[in-house]
Amino acid sequence: MDETQKRRQYAFVIKQLTAREIKRKYARSYLGIVWSVLNPLLSMAVLSLIFSQLFRRSIENYPIYYLTGYILWQTFTGATNAAMTTLADNKQLLIKVKFPMDLFILTRVYTALVNLAYSLAAYAVMLLVFQVRLHATVLAAPVIILFLLLFSLGISYILATAYVFFGDVKHLYSVVLALWMYCSAIFYPVEQLQGFIRTVIELNPIYAYIHCMRNAVMYAQLPTGAQWLQMALWSLGVLLIGYLVFQKHKNTIMQRI
Repeated sequence: MDETQKRRQYAFVIKQLTAREIKRKYARSYLGIVWSVLNPLLSMAVLSLIFSQLFRRSIENYPIYYLTGYILWQTFTGATNAAMTTLADNKQLLIKVKFPMDLFILTRVYTALVNLAYSLAAYAVMLLVFQVRLHATVLAAPVIILFLLLFSLGISYILATAYVFFGDVKHLYSVVLALWMYCSAIFYPVEQLQGFIRTVIELNPIYAYIHCMRNAVMYAQLPTGAQWLQMALWSLGVLLIGYLVFQKHKNTIMQRI
């Protein structure tokens, strides 16, 4: 089998595994995939009621400001949380079928992308509702999302490897995510902060993706050269580190699961 046939076969496997993941996730839900649309909208409604008055002077169109950050954050957490346990979850398949282990991690990240696509449908409707005028700068959004997914994949490689050897990483990661979320300026303007904490947030890769997405969609501003470089370095750097960690422990993973 040549490389082209292998790639086609692996792409088919990823699509089938993704369909299985989505069916499994919403198996007991009457609304099913619709929750990917409702979840960000409900969250936006609640947070807007709480914070829109607080930040009305510093943030125009607060619901869109929040929703932009929230859907990117949900994509990242959805991908990494799901990918963390994928090797253990698919133990029987890994033993019976000789597919690269990478496919199972890629599937969980791809599933997060599919869920993001549904969330973006709701996002587009909200842009119309709040009369946010789109400009050519919105064309930067797919590239920003790509950088986010590459970063998520790198983190997923590390977490999936770590979980095989140390199951408590799942609980540790939930604590890390809670802190990470508050350092990503999802529901507040970072401009109101000063000193060390502001520096920490501005160095946060998730904040970089969110900030650039907001600028491109809401304020007709393309990322600066420094921002493009920051996003690229975080994405490709973490992806490379994650992939090397995964490759180094690949053989041991099969023995441990």
